[in-house]
Formats: sequence, C-alpha cells, structure tokens
Amino acid sequence: MSLCMGCMQEIGDNKICPSCGFDTTEKQQAPFLPYGTILQNRYIVGAGIDTNGESTRYISHDKQTGDIVIICEFLPIGLFSRDEGTAEVKINYENRLVYNKLKDDFLNYYKILSELRELSALMNVHNIFEENNTVYVVEENEDLIPFEEYVERSNGHLEWDIARPLFMPVISALEALHKRGIGHYAIAPKNMYITATGKVKISGFASENERKRGTPLKSQLFSGSAAPEQYDDNFPLDDITDIYGFCATLFYALTGHMPKSAVERRKDSRLLMSTTTVKRLPPHVVSALANGLQVERENRITDFDELRSQLSVAHTAKAIQDEISRTASMNLSKNERKRKTSNGMSHASIIIIAAAVTVLVLGIAGVFWLMQNPLAGMFANNTDASVSSTQSTEWTGATIPNYVGMTYEDAVKSAEGNSNITIYRTLNDEYSDDYAEGKIMSQSPAAGSKITQEDSVVVSICVSKGSQMRTLPKVEGEKLDSVASDIAAQGLLATAEYEYSDKVAEGRVIRYKEHVEGDTLEYGSTVILIVSKGKEQTNTQSSN
Repeated sequence: MSLCMGCMQEIGDNKICPSCGFDTTEKQQAPFLPYGTILQNRYIVGAGIDTNGESTRYISHDKQTGDIVIICEFLPIGLFSRDEGTAEVKINYENRLVYNKLKDDFLNYYKILSELRELSALMNVHNIFEENNTVYVVEENEDLIPFEEYVERSNGHLEWDIARPLFMPVISALEALHKRGIGHYAIAPKNMYITATGKVKISGFASENERKRGTPLKSQLFSGSAAPEQYDDNFPLDDITDIYGFCATLFYALTGHMPKSAVERRKDSRLLMSTTTVKRLPPHVVSALANGLQVERENRITDFDELRSQLSVAHTAKAIQDEISRTASMNLSKNERKRKTSNGMSHASIIIIAAAVTVLVLGIAGVFWLMQNPLAGMFANNTDASVSSTQSTEWTGATIPNYVGMTYEDAVKSAEGNSNITIYRTLNDEYSDDYAEGKIMSQSPAAGSKITQEDSVVVSICVSKGSQMRTLPKVEGEKLDSVASDIAAQGLLATAEYEYSDKVAEGRVIRYKEHVEGDTLEYGSTVILIVSKGKEQTNTQSSN
C-alpha cells in the first residue's frame, strides 16, 4: 500500500497525489520526523500540520485500525536536535534536566486529558507512549470546520441563540480540566472547530509552560484572548485565566472581532462593541462579557459556576421570583390566604404575572441602561464598531515586517536582530502562480501587525513551490545532460529512450516521445526523451 504523506490516501505509483496535490518526491525538513516514519510498529507519520514552542502535530495512519489519526510529538524549540532523516531526539547535556522536566509535564498533562474523553468539546486521546527520547500522543482525526470560517459564513457574527449551545459545553470542559489540576489557557478562535454535527471541539492543547512567559519554552499566546497575567513572568495560571480566554472568544463570536490585546487593555480597558451589537444581545450576556474580560483579576468572574450563571437569564428571573414570593408571603394575612381573591385570581397567578412583568420591565430597562451607560465605560458607545476602531489611537510602536517575496533563509537572517520574532516555516509548501519557487508567498500574522515589548511572536511563513503547471523547454538537438538539467529545474523528471538518427548527432536529444516544446505538465510529472544513437551502420559501412 502506497500512501500520500499529505492526506494518507492511497496513491499507487503517482508522484503527485490526485486528492491533495502532495508531492511525494519531497522530504520533510528537519527537525520534524521524516515522511513514513513508523512509530510503535503501528503508526505511519506523514506531513506536519502545525507546531508551537512545545510540540508538533502530524497527520498519520494507524496500520492496526486503518484510520487516519493525528500524532502530537513533544518537540520543544531550542532544547533538542535531530539529524536529517532520523527520528531520535538528541538532548545537549546542559539541557537534559530542563528537557526531562518539561517532558514529564507534557506527559502528565495529556494523561489527564485522555481520561476526560466523555466531554464532547475535548479532542479524544487514543494513545500515549514514549519513543525516540520523546513523547507521542495519538489524537482522533475528525472532519472539522475552523471556527473563524464558521463565524465568517454566519454573516461575520453569531446570534446569542446560536452561540449559547456551542459555548456552554466549553465551560463544562474547562471546569473538568481545572478540577483535575490543569487548564487550557489558549481558548481562542484559532483553537476552536465545528464538527459535522454542529458541535464545538477545542484544539491547541499544551502544558502551562507553553502558555505563559518566563518558562524555558517559546511561549505561544493568542493576542486578544490571552489574559493579562499570561504576559507576566511565571504568574500562576488558574480558572480565572481560562475565563478571560473563553469570554474573549465568545466576544469574537458575537461581535465578529477580538478585544484588544491584554497589553493594550492595561492602558485602555474599554471593549470596542457597537451600540447596534449591544442592542442585539441580551443585557445579561453583555454584562457577563464585561465581567469576564476585566483586566484586573480581582474584578473578573472567579469560577465556572458563576460564569455559567451570569450567561443564563434563568438565575435572574428566579431571584426576582423568589424575592416576590418571599415578600408576598410575609404580607399575607391568614384571611387573605384563601384559594381565590375577590377577583377570582389565585395568589400564585398574581405572583407569576408580577414576576413576568418585572423581568420584562427589567430587561427593557437593562437595554436602555446599557445604551446610556455601557458598564461604566467598559464599552465604546459608537453606532458602528468600525467607527470605534478608527477612532482608536494610531499605533506607533513596532510592527511585524513584511517577509513575503523573500527567501526563507533571508527572512530568518532578517529576524535575527529582533528577539521578539521567531520565523517558523509551515510544514507544507504550496503552489503559486504569483511567487517563484523558494519565495515566501504568505505569512501569519500579517505584515504590519502590532508588536508590544511584552509580545513574543512566532511568524508562520509559507514558501512557494512555484506554479503547479510547468512548461516543457526546447530539447531538439541539445545534449542530454543539459536538457535533463533544464527539465529538473522545472520540477519535472526525465527518462531517456534511444533510437538511430541520420540528422541528430549521438548523445543529443531528438524530441519528446509524447509531448512537444511548450506543453504544460503538472509539477513532478515524468517526460520521456528520445535520444540519438547516431547513424545506424549498414553492412556495407561495416565492411569498409
């Protein structure tokens, strides 16, 4: 069975995968596992999917079940080395204690995660094992839609009635994690997905070492959803930290944009939410977002029960009804506690109607209050979010440079002088008609994105493989070695067949076998060259 290392589908003898376009002639760059590496005599490792400062994930094939799975490898940047084409991780003597401590933290984290498979919002962990001096985690592979794409398809934001059933299971998942002594600490739109059945799945799991500053790892924090304390060296993270990330992601889902970064909000804590959005959302949801996104930890929602309660209107209605019932029962005399009042209505009916009217009045009053005094300055009171953004102070600090159009090597050299930027090449290059082979065709975050002094940014770059369709060069009368080199430069492969020719000298190319100059073929295709053996000798010529 021949598998594509890009999608794990069978491809037979094809050099280019017909399903995903993966080029089977390429090698996976060190320090990542070589294509086709077999782990535990069971898992075939393919192309890398994503990476952070602690680990790298690969698409893989389970030979035992025949399933496509995801394998996460503990691979802490800067603390190991791996020779080209090998799987064994090498640790420098001076890094061994730090490496082993981080590896144990990673292993314990995923062991706990694997025990919570009953929670629908968490990725299922099927297997954990140690090999090659590191740790591997086998995760379930599902057909998922990125949450950002899902929101974009939904007119750029979700209504509360849609968002609520998506986000409530996330609270339960986070609550379960923290009860076991670990957290997520990277709840963000980029780490959430929607399943084919319309449920939320959380990704982006990593130990606490990866989600805060001051550890040996190159921290990965998501601007806008990372809590302020995550930017402080070795600040203890807890459920209050995850509540901030949860509320920031819910804020994005309901408004279509992220809050400002925590570093910026320490200077200006306002949330940019338009008056139109405030009117559209239930008052208790707006209030919960404000409370969950407080910059100062002591002002923030402190536990998941309280978060769940503040996002539910039921607790407000029940409190009002309980208070009305209590007051009514205190004032009723024995004679008044008859089954019917003089107008024929029961006291219970009066209480229920009063409660309903009170809730309605309070709801209307709440909307009016939010419009007039939006949580004491927490929200920008503009008629449109874009207006609110344009009125913000112009950023004059450092920004991410533009690496598009540069080679990977030049980009790395360019970033060497900036300690806040790490260049990381995506694990799969892509075809492009606009950028020459070897040139950077895209980057994330985009050029011009803000960098504060506290930020540490990993810039992910994608390198062009050039155009997918390649043009056949002129070959007639040229030397075979020269022609083969020209064809290889086009990303094509050449083989030769030989025949006699009265017109073309020996060793020179007569023509293509099945193509002509100027034809276009897909990158990686093979062409056959007809090469001259010179003039065929006759018997007369031989006797002379």
